[in-house]
Amino acid sequence: MAPHIDSIPKLAGNVVDTHCHMDITFDDDHELQTVDEALQRAASVGVSHVIQVGCDVESSRRAVKIAQTHSNVWATVALHPNAAAHDTNLEQSLIQIRELAQLDVVRGLGETGLDYFRTEKDHAEKQHISFRAHIDMCRELGKPLIIHDRDAHADVISTLMTYGSPETVVFHCFSGDAAMAQICAEAGWYMSFSGVVTFKNAQDLRAALEVAPDHLILVETDSPFLTPTPYRGQPNSSALMPMTVRQICQTRGQSEQEICELLFSNAARVFGPF
Repeated sequence: MAPHIDSIPKLAGNVVDTHCHMDITFDDDHELQTVDEALQRAASVGVSHVIQVGCDVESSRRAVKIAQTHSNVWATVALHPNAAAHDTNLEQSLIQIRELAQLDVVRGLGETGLDYFRTEKDHAEKQHISFRAHIDMCRELGKPLIIHDRDAHADVISTLMTYGSPETVVFHCFSGDAAMAQICAEAGWYMSFSGVVTFKNAQDLRAALEVAPDHLILVETDSPFLTPTPYRGQPNSSALMPMTVRQICQTRGQSEQEICELLFSNAARVFGPF
């Protein structure tokens, strides 16, 4: 049985949850947390800052509001590829995202990219239009690009290589293998690892984590999704970050203090200063 969430030992140093959705809750028997409660629990285990991520115009506005009212939260704004694929007025939505992206509390454009899991490749034209538009915004505003890539590795990489990537690129919830991690490393793209790295069947992902260079790894929860072992089946939160960080330490053979320091400094380089 997993230990109670409140008994998880605090990390050896502060880390940043670089990708979460604190505004999403589950309509079931699980405990619902306010943003303040989520942040308090996160701080109790060493998660000192979080990046609240937008997936459409409405959630991007919420991310901005949360960041404007909480000093330890930054926001990113974007149209998720699946949101873009079903947007009936994509041009207007992109205009609104660009307006939000100019705010100081907004520290990146994302999550954007390509998703062929829920939207068939042959019907993904809007995803590609939106993805390129977000790349353009990153170049214009000098902010990082946060990529959602599901079942679309080849086309995401091809777009970045041929259309041209902005200066800073983060693969949110990195899901590639060691070969893809090497491609990202050579391009200078950040790889953000989630609770999936704790899953028993995630050998390829742990192999990718082993070859990713120190200066290009980040950590995230993608809460309330991708809950790490041994808490799978419960909503994820930043308070469960220690499980993922400690798996990173184990996989890479580095101390918890060292991993916390490099994860924090990498996050500060992308989103900070904190």
